Amino acid sequence: MTEVSREPQQDRSRATRQRLLEAAIECMAERGWSASTVAVVAERAGVSRGAAQHHFPTREDLITSAVEYVSAQRLAYLRSQAVDLPPGPERIRAVLALVERMYTSPLFRAAINVWVAASSDDRLRDRVVGLEAQVGRESHQTVLELLGVDESVPGVREAVQATLDLGRGLGLAHLLTDDTRRRRRVLDQWATMLAATLLNRKEA
Repeated sequence: MTEVSREPQQDRSRATRQRLLEAAIECMAERGWSASTVAVVAERAGVSRGAAQHHFPTREDLITSAVEYVSAQRLAYLRSQAVDLPPGPERIRAVLALVERMYTSPLFRAAINVWVAASSDDRLRDRVVGLEAQVGRESHQTVLELLGVDESVPGVREAVQATLDLGRGLGLAHLLTDDTRRRRRVLDQWATMLAATLLNRKEA
């Protein structure tokens, strides 16, 4: 097989893999773990079950790869916004808005369904725990960079972690009902408190 003919085949393979990952995310967000079988995901992606299993031999392989893909997309989105952030207190509000969007998106809903399934599935839990620990570290570092703060300053690390924990909790509440108005009030108050903490630490 020539180099020219191999490249289109590799491109098709990558495209098929991405369609499967995106279909898995949609199924997890809309239907949950138990309904997101390889056959269901393959049908949604428009590929054969055999083709799906070529890329992902088991459902655990497919779903954990999808969660990894979701996490990478979320972090890439956060990082891509860094160039447009305003200075001062408005920067903090802008970063909180990004965190809010990250935790109220269909991507986060899909991740939640995986967490629930992993809580009662040893094989899945072993995969998800390590992945989520990595995502947590990278999210923390990214928010530090977006805020432009130094976590070696006392209190900064805890304030940033509290921000992520708050965003995650508000995202969980959003799963059942649209609580946008309450969430915005909470985030507005947190922005004021966070500005008092972070900006004072910077000046000190």
